[in-house]
Amino acid sequence: MTEASVEIRGVYKIFGPDPKSMVDLVKNGLTKQELMDVYGHTLGLENVHIDVAHRGIQVIMGLSGSGKSTLIRHINRLIEPTTGEIVVGGRNILEMTRSELRDFRRFGTSMVFQRFSLFPHRTVVENVVYGLEIQNIDKETIADRGQRWIDRVGLSGFENYYPAQLSGGMQQRVGLARALATDADILLMDEPFSALDPLIRTDMQDILLSLQEELHKTIIFITHDLDEALRLGDNIAILRDGVIVQKGSPQSIILEPADDYVAAFTKDINRGRVLKVGSIMETQRLLDGPQIERDMAIEDALQIMIKTGSTKAIVVDNTEAVGSVSLDKLVPALARPEISAGLKD
Repeated sequence: MTEASVEIRGVYKIFGPDPKSMVDLVKNGLTKQELMDVYGHTLGLENVHIDVAHRGIQVIMGLSGSGKSTLIRHINRLIEPTTGEIVVGGRNILEMTRSELRDFRRFGTSMVFQRFSLFPHRTVVENVVYGLEIQNIDKETIADRGQRWIDRVGLSGFENYYPAQLSGGMQQRVGLARALATDADILLMDEPFSALDPLIRTDMQDILLSLQEELHKTIIFITHDLDEALRLGDNIAILRDGVIVQKGSPQSIILEPADDYVAAFTKDINRGRVLKVGSIMETQRLLDGPQIERDMAIEDALQIMIKTGSTKAIVVDNTEAVGSVSLDKLVPALARPEISAGLKD
């Protein structure tokens, strides 16, 4: 199995004057609305379990109020859970002393926020090196590392600009450089690109994916946008009213939505561009036929089969045959799921 870098185990978060006394009520079936109406408490998270794979991108998505931003803030204990465990590298961070938690925040995690959260009175380079300064690193190393990350995110020449002089996309590049400069193993990203224009947002996604190919960080990425989740995530967890309604690979969520809520999220996705041949292939291997890469989008695979006049094709992974696929499998995969209920927050 893949090593789990972050394990979220049975986390409940209840806001109110006496949250711990409410946990058993919720466990016994009290609804979020009843908790508010009868007891004056708010349910933020209910029995959340997620294993975040080491060096992977875990996306947590949901609509506004679903609990996703609350959840990510538990990982560095900006928010304390009412009950549950958060295990990082085999250590329950809830058992850390104040000093250990401070070091964990300094060296173990970095965070990128939706609204950039830059210091307006500090220049680009001063913002980027802020995390290094609180790590008490020597000035020469700080200068070298700061410039390296400014260059990597495409801000060379803007070192002495102030945030107000930059566009939104450039400000978020500063935020990303600041997070990466500390060299933390875990990168927490709370809807970092949602305030950006679509083209700039896509550009920032490209930058993140490019950097991840080299750095292999453990990234927990919050979004309300399924297109973004599918593009970035190795795994996706979908929250609704503080409860995880489905988690799994992007392919499994599109092919097998757990309920109408998830199906409504996925109904407008271009399935032909997102789904890969490997997600629907059969293990039976053919002796003859066109070859199609396992990671190819099914839309492209259909074009090859139509062009060659084939009803079946050999699926290969790095030239090695790993299975087969037929038109009978490819065409139905393009169909949108039936939805019996609308998507409601």
